[in-house]
Amino acid sequence: MISANNVTLRFGKKALFEDVNIKFTEGNCYGLIGANGAGKSTFLKILSGEIEPSKGEVIMNDGERLSILRQDHFQFDEYTVLDTVIMGNQRLYDIMKEKDAIYMKEDFSDEDGIRASELEAEFAEMDGWNAESDAATLLNGLGVDTEIHYKQMSELDGNLKVKVLLAQALFGNPDVLLLDEPTNHLDLDAIAWLEEFLIEFENTVIVVSHDRYFLNKVCTQIADIDYAKITLYAGNYDFWYESSQLMIRQMKEANKKKEEKIKELKEFIQRFSANASKSKQATSRKRALEKIELDEIKPSSRKYPYIDFRPKRDIGNEVLTVTNISKTVDGEKVLDNISFTVGREDKIAFVGPNTKATTTLFQILAGELEPDEGEYKWGVTTTQGYFPKDNTKEFDNDLIIADWLAQYSDDKDTTYVRGFLGRMLFAGDDGVKKVKVLSGGEKVRCLLSKMMIMGANVLILDEPTNHLDMESITALNNALIKFSGVCLFACQDHQFVQTTANRIMELTNNGGLIDKQTTYDEYLESDELARKRQVMNFATNDD
Repeated sequence: MISANNVTLRFGKKALFEDVNIKFTEGNCYGLIGANGAGKSTFLKILSGEIEPSKGEVIMNDGERLSILRQDHFQFDEYTVLDTVIMGNQRLYDIMKEKDAIYMKEDFSDEDGIRASELEAEFAEMDGWNAESDAATLLNGLGVDTEIHYKQMSELDGNLKVKVLLAQALFGNPDVLLLDEPTNHLDLDAIAWLEEFLIEFENTVIVVSHDRYFLNKVCTQIADIDYAKITLYAGNYDFWYESSQLMIRQMKEANKKKEEKIKELKEFIQRFSANASKSKQATSRKRALEKIELDEIKPSSRKYPYIDFRPKRDIGNEVLTVTNISKTVDGEKVLDNISFTVGREDKIAFVGPNTKATTTLFQILAGELEPDEGEYKWGVTTTQGYFPKDNTKEFDNDLIIADWLAQYSDDKDTTYVRGFLGRMLFAGDDGVKKVKVLSGGEKVRCLLSKMMIMGANVLILDEPTNHLDMESITALNNALIKFSGVCLFACQDHQFVQTTANRIMELTNNGGLIDKQTTYDEYLESDELARKRQVMNFATNDD
């Protein structure tokens, strides 16, 4: 259990939180939601003790252990993967290292023996003998192969480091688990494994995530941050959304009835206040009028961008043909003799753990890389819009937002260009901000503005939901559902994939391709994936 009592956090005159009182209890998974800037990550830092509140306190039960998902990918570079995971329980790790140091002494004394005995007792009480196997099980479940467990963290790429740090947070059955965007950079298999882990987890979990399917799957309650307050709702994300919308509708209906009553009372008072026989009734109605108060309905701080991809020309029957493409990256063959054809009604989701292969294929199709072998051909009626996973090059310049976007527009009129920025929530002076200083979410919204203004009839999107808030993800999801052209995309948001794609492709770890004309949920139940998971589970159990 962990609770916040009268917690206030101020930055100057602005209050991010004001007298927050909330208790998170054992056996529940809480989804912490709110608009970008509402303070979700900051509140987790307050709970973990990383940030001190301006007022109030955070209370945990004595003897309980709190674990957090760390964001610094270089903090553990000098340690092995397995050691990094076990450090999730720092006391257990310290005991292991102190024991090892004592046993390595050449002049082992009686005092050393007594100390070793004390450490062994505490080590056994903490189930230390199973620490390495428990850590390995977590890593395997998240898709980190056994041969990687003894490598240095410095040898791993970013995506693998994310998985190791997540395993570290989960290690040792913490009493309170704080997870800030745990699904970021995870493949869909790893997300599915994490969902099951959290469903079975018996202690307290507080999670920040923009993945609606994930929140629906794991959360028992939603903690909604809005206007410096946090309100608890029982149920998952969809239940919160329905409940909050219902509450607003009920308040509006109640206000409407009150307004009708106010109008009725005012008309009576106006008509009969001068009538002696009705004066008592008029006075009574004045008192009744004074008692009626309309409910204050604050508009939510959440803002939804307007995303609408409109192709400038219709697409023909010939869209894309990929023939025997192969590509080796950094000595690894990520694409091996890949062939497929894209139809005019296809919306293809590229799924699976081999995200490097997907990014490489998208770079080839966008003309940024040449294949080692094979070829691809776009139809003559097609125009392509590309959203790269790494957008660093796009914004490495001194342009202001409006001028940056105008590069991609046939119509250079300032009002026209700023209209697209306005749809993506860039208002007023935002248009003169330099693109190099934009946040991750702002850069994504700029790229989506670029894709809208270009009017392409084929969209290639590599992880477009990264850095977006829930409202922007929902708007993008709805825009792609509505889009009349062809879409090739990679995304780790289950609901996004399920509601958008009508065809699923997986680029496998050996560079091959699985291609299914189906929805994502149907694909997850397919024989190919079931067999693959069975092999993966067998390997995990065998370890």
